[in-house]
Amino acid sequence: MDLFQPFTLGSTTLTNRLVMAPMTRNRAAADGTVTPLMAQYYAQRATAGLIIAEAATPSLTGRTYPNTAGIHTDAQVAAWRTVTGAVAAPMFLQLQHGGRVGHPATSGRTPMAPSPIPLPGPIHTPTGREPAVTPREMTTADIRTTIDDFAAAATRAIAAGFVGVEIHSANGYLLHQFLALNTNHRTDAYGSDRSRFVLEVLDAVTEAIGPDRVGLRISPGNTVNGILDDEALYPHLVSAAARRSLAYLHIALAVPESPLFAQLRAAWPGALIANPLLPQGSIPTDGGRHAAEQLLAAGADLIALGRPFLANPDLVTRLQTAAPITQPQNRYLMYVGGARGYTDYPTYSAEPAPASGRDATRRG
Repeated sequence: MDLFQPFTLGSTTLTNRLVMAPMTRNRAAADGTVTPLMAQYYAQRATAGLIIAEAATPSLTGRTYPNTAGIHTDAQVAAWRTVTGAVAAPMFLQLQHGGRVGHPATSGRTPMAPSPIPLPGPIHTPTGREPAVTPREMTTADIRTTIDDFAAAATRAIAAGFVGVEIHSANGYLLHQFLALNTNHRTDAYGSDRSRFVLEVLDAVTEAIGPDRVGLRISPGNTVNGILDDEALYPHLVSAAARRSLAYLHIALAVPESPLFAQLRAAWPGALIANPLLPQGSIPTDGGRHAAEQLLAAGADLIALGRPFLANPDLVTRLQTAAPITQPQNRYLMYVGGARGYTDYPTYSAEPAPASGRDATRRG
């Protein structure tokens, strides 16, 4: 397989096997409505075979941080429609409920979670970093409402022009909290089977928009947001999800030589997106191409890259032509601000040519 070969995902033909991974950039309006700047940002990166747009919350209660996007109001749907209308590549929208990763200063609501166990450490809010609050333990009625919210959000996403939705069950947010050992201390059916909530969300969403429009993202072993994961749970979860005939499974922070990766690949008969575990800090000088090709060789069908797309809007072209890779500006600009560090990265063809000699090595 080759990164630059087309791939058929359900009824959608992708021009290549590179996926822009979902990345929260905190450029939405205060009410969660996406902005014209966000449409420009995604349109710049449409060389990707597939774009998975950043996390959008299915309810106000599920909101995580300031200036994150939503998909639970008519105004939010209309604004997202300007994004999908501007982008040449097919787009999925990631649906994310923060669970305990939230704060009343951001959402106006008390966060809720599987169990009343707070996020360790502070959380970013509109007024700065604040101590995390203890979430309210979800009742069975809360669980049912939240499942319905995901289904309604999926329907809204299709109305907004997305090809499908990705259910975010990774990175320490609500669905991951139900899966994890240290955040789910329930004694009911959602505690005895920690995968139950995720599967019920999948059932509701697939019933609403069809299984071929639904993907699932997982990150086994990821400790972000204070998670103590149970990797032994994932073969069961993936096998159960496989019976739902979803569009794809997306494994974040994938390691090709990992026995668990091989086990999950064997359990998953459909399209598999793998997001390689790249070193923290700077982007590899090859833009992640070597890691991507290793995952293709290990059985992935599509490769999701995150940080390389931030500073390289024409990343696919750069990888294909071995052009230099641009490093992102400072980390602060990843999550706050306007165009700077967001839409001001040039394509390689638009970058000023180096003068001569040693300066040529600094291009990009």
